[in-house]
Amino acid sequence: MDDIPTSDELPTARMLTWVRNSAAYRLARRMMTEKELADAIRRKAKSKFEDITEAQVAALAEAAIAFGRSMSALDDRAYAEIRAGSAARGGKSKRAVARKLSEKGVEAVIITEILAEQDDLRPAVVYARKKAFGPFRRVPADEKQVNREMASFARQGYGFDLIRRVLEMTRDEAEEVLAS
Repeated sequence: MDDIPTSDELPTARMLTWVRNSAAYRLARRMMTEKELADAIRRKAKSKFEDITEAQVAALAEAAIAFGRSMSALDDRAYAEIRAGSAARGGKSKRAVARKLSEKGVEAVIITEILAEQDDLRPAVVYARKKAFGPFRRVPADEKQVNREMASFARQGYGFDLIRRVLEMTRDEAEEVLAS
């Protein structure tokens, strides 16, 4: 008989109505992962409702996720594909994208599958263009400048071999990579 939830563990009808409205509002404004939606609902529910129990907060978070899924507005795989593609076009490495998606609550299996299809060469060239590194330098660089550029690439999550490859490209080679 311990499996039957008590009345203080179940959310009230008012709470359930609020969670549907809140989830719809949040998902209409921007794409979210299940974790992001659940965290936002938990945070807001604690401030909105007085004397809310942890069991009710957890139930509201689950209800929000279920509502989002039922409306086809909550899909971690689609979220990861869109974010990974956008980040790659912006010059982010696979390592940086994986870290960010992981922070957002996307499962490691999904991240691995999405990033397996991507290559770091084009994003690295995009990053070089944004920072005027390597083939996009305006003036020849000395060893100190090259080391700074390499460090910047490394902080973005690019590997040493790829960094060297990009920095040694000619401008025409880099433009060709960007055109493809």
